[in-house]
Amino acid sequence: MSELSAYRAGFVAIGGRTNVGKSTIVNQIVGQKVAIVTPKPQTTRRRIIGVRTDSDAQFILIDTPGLHESRRPLNRRMVDTARRCMAEGEIIVAVVEAGKGLNEADRRFLTQVPRFERPVVVAINKIDLVARSSLLPIIEQAHQVVPAAEIVPISARTGENLDELLRVIKPLLPKSRALMSAEEYTDQSERMLSEEIIREKLFLAMQQEIPFSTAVTVEDFGDEPARNLTRISALIIVERDTHKAMVIGAGGRMLKAIGTQARLELQELLERRIFLELRVKVEKGWTSDPRKLKELGL
Repeated sequence: MSELSAYRAGFVAIGGRTNVGKSTIVNQIVGQKVAIVTPKPQTTRRRIIGVRTDSDAQFILIDTPGLHESRRPLNRRMVDTARRCMAEGEIIVAVVEAGKGLNEADRRFLTQVPRFERPVVVAINKIDLVARSSLLPIIEQAHQVVPAAEIVPISARTGENLDELLRVIKPLLPKSRALMSAEEYTDQSERMLSEEIIREKLFLAMQQEIPFSTAVTVEDFGDEPARNLTRISALIIVERDTHKAMVIGAGGRMLKAIGTQARLELQELLERRIFLELRVKVEKGWTSDPRKLKELGL
């Protein structure tokens, strides 16, 4: 068999309801942070690509927003994006949570997966949080809902069994040359990565509903190679004046803390010094404005 006919490459959509660990799975498999992760639901808002290139296969992983019920325009767009991303995948990894059995939301999701007419692998995530004896019932229930699917229990947090997940996915990939350069690990620009990292630190710092009505856009991104420095100016958009005051914090302390955490991670990620300037602006009703959502790439 020739080298070309032995090699496999393709798109793998990672789908599931919100907060089941899809982004953590992508980051662990890629070996680099390409998707932000927070304990809050609906953190992922847009299509994120992560790439893992092995000697015999290339996995192009599509991280998707979580499927959930909501009437808000922003949330509906996120769910529409998730469904489009799953249709893009040549293989679907359907992620559900380990527990005593399939919860109703995971069951509804799994019943929808066969409609995409793609090979399906069910990943039962967070097995590090449950007794192993509790896995058999959920495996049996998943098999009943998606009988043609391979089922792999994993822990994205610890990395347990992710090698087995890749082993199961690999033969399902189309025979193909690598679709992206071996040096690439995401399709996101450094500008986009910066927006996402700042938003992650904002999500982690703020409580209640504030994170869900905020967005981040980088207004200026300039490199100074001679100084090994990148200057980033970013705008945090909120819906209410009260939210703006809370994001800034007393004496500007909250905004400074968000900026410091984002700057430190960006320096590590981009491997150069970062000068980061953050501003906060109120745009009332932006989460319901189709024009603004499109402008923000949502």
